[in-house]
Amino acid sequence: MLTVRVLILGGTSEASALAGALSADDRYDVVTSFAGRTASPVLPPGRIRIGGFGGSDGLVRYLGDEHIDALIDATHPFAAAMPWHAHDAGAAAAVPRVRLYRPGWTAQAGDRWHRVPDLSSAPERLTELDARRVFLTTGRQELAPFARLSNIWFLLRSIETPHVPPGMTAEVLLARPPFIVAGERELLRAHNIDTVVTKDSGAVATVAKLVAARELGIDVVIVDRPRQPPGLVVATVVQALAWLRSLA
Repeated sequence: MLTVRVLILGGTSEASALAGALSADDRYDVVTSFAGRTASPVLPPGRIRIGGFGGSDGLVRYLGDEHIDALIDATHPFAAAMPWHAHDAGAAAAVPRVRLYRPGWTAQAGDRWHRVPDLSSAPERLTELDARRVFLTTGRQELAPFARLSNIWFLLRSIETPHVPPGMTAEVLLARPPFIVAGERELLRAHNIDTVVTKDSGAVATVAKLVAARELGIDVVIVDRPRQPPGLVVATVVQALAWLRSLA
């Protein structure tokens, strides 16, 4: 029986679920790759690779050296470089590639959303909203744009301890999703939050804060996703599995 060698570019719950689904199928030899930005990631079953490839050229070499038959880009919707490296490397190495890209969140009745095109636009929107106590969930590595807002108190939530820029008034909360609505509602109330800032990750595990904000009538600044490379896109693990089977 021919074994299909699969490289999953991970970092999302979908990537882990896909690796788990394939781990029990001996038709596939799967490696899940992580960028290494999180010190203690939750690892899926199967072989694991941690660290960068060295751009698209490095990824081309890896695909060839490891005789990869299929490339699944299941990186985060806000991954800036890797989707493009995967696009270029897949084309250069003639390896079939698909982007596993979960849909973004959709506003519902009662939501007070304010969309901005990128993270650098979020501080200006907070100023326009006259925000004073902000729940910031954009990630520990992207706090610098908010450091100039000295009149705002921030609640920062991340999996690992962030470096709080000088001049930023903030309290740090370490927590790992998933989160529930009741807990998010209590968190927003306990800290008198008037505005939430988040990226449009589309994740089920973190949507509870949006539900809680809707219930409490709190403004939410949502950062839109970066532009994606062209190519085949699937939205679910089931669709990614179907794509893999179609290669046979």
